[in-house]
Amino acid sequence: MTQSKGTMFPPELVSDLVDKVKGKSSLAVLSQQVPVAFNGNKEFTFTMDSDIDIVAENGKKSHGGVTVEPVTIIPLKVEYGARISDEFMYATADQKMDILKAFNDGYAKKLARGIDLMAFHGINPRSKTASSVIGDNHFDKLVTQKVDFTADNPDANIEAAVGLVQGSEGSVTGMAMDTVMSSALAAMRTGDGVRVFPELAWGANPGSINGLAADINSTISGGTDDLAIIGDFANMFKWGYAKEIPLEVIQYGDPDNSGEDLKGHNQVYLRSETFVGWGIMDGNQFARVAKPKTTPEG
Repeated sequence: MTQSKGTMFPPELVSDLVDKVKGKSSLAVLSQQVPVAFNGNKEFTFTMDSDIDIVAENGKKSHGGVTVEPVTIIPLKVEYGARISDEFMYATADQKMDILKAFNDGYAKKLARGIDLMAFHGINPRSKTASSVIGDNHFDKLVTQKVDFTADNPDANIEAAVGLVQGSEGSVTGMAMDTVMSSALAAMRTGDGVRVFPELAWGANPGSINGLAADINSTISGGTDDLAIIGDFANMFKWGYAKEIPLEVIQYGDPDNSGEDLKGHNQVYLRSETFVGWGIMDGNQFARVAKPKTTPEG
């Protein structure tokens, strides 16, 4: 939709407009951002194949062995753009470009949400369909360890997922969960009616549960069956920006391929672009809790 001056909120409501743009990244909460080269990074995972060996006096030393495997982080471009009238631009210039700040802040939130949807599920955030650009570089493809969700005992589901990661000699540093999972945990009671997880009551997002870093976000499901992803986010997932173009004001041409020239329609175009990349170092260092697949009757 093209915004015009006549349809805009009063200036004092612009900050409220910013607050209505929703989006955040659980991956950014649970893992650390790293620099990503514009041409991509090649990260190496290093494993010693054996334990240390006792060597008797005058004894022979045996081969232990190492395995080095590369994971390539290739940045891909994402963007968000919108047409606005040139009258709209003139009006907001006198209001210290509040709408430009609103657009930039809104884009940052959409970008954060988009990183989760892309890295967790391999989908294009706008179309909600699988992206051939992402391919298999996402949790739903690379994390094969899975636990079926049971609403009456979600705590046991999480314990089972932790066991899968630890059974693969991995560490658990964090958990990302959907609101369905957090609500199920919040509903758990002891025999005398005491909440098992009081920190999750009333939709709270406490940041940690039982000492484990945790984040609650709708991006965990993102239209899939996933309800929680658990594992070594601190070491086995890397992400970062290769380049950010926070805001560009385009005054000429047809930048959104709509078939309408900007000048011919008294419009300008706001666009933000980012090159972002990520890599899952080892899918066996994670496990998913997901709704069980239903078998069609017939």
